[in-house]
Amino acid sequence: MGEISVNREHLDRLLADSAGTYGAPYQRAFAELARTHRGQPVTTILPLLRRAADQALLGFARQDLWEQAQAISSGEPYALRITVT
Repeated sequence: MGEISVNREHLDRLLADSAGTYGAPYQRAFAELARTHRGQPVTTILPLLRRAADQALLGFARQDLWEQAQAISSGEPYALRITVT
C-alpha cells in the first residue's frame, strides 16, 4: 500500500472525479495504464507512471511507483492511502 499527502487545494491533481479543473489527474493516467499495460514488464510501466506523477505534480516515492507498476503488471488491485492536508 502506498501513501501520499495532498493539499486539499490540489486534490484535482490526484482524483479524476474531483471538482477541480486540473487537466492531468493521476487517477485517470493510472487507470489508463492499468487498462492498457496489464502483463507488461514493470520496467516498461515505471517510467510511464513517473511521467504521469510529474505531470500531475505529485511527489510519489520511487517505491510507491514501483509497487503501482507491479500491481498494473500483475493485474492486482493497488491501495493508496491519501492524507489530505
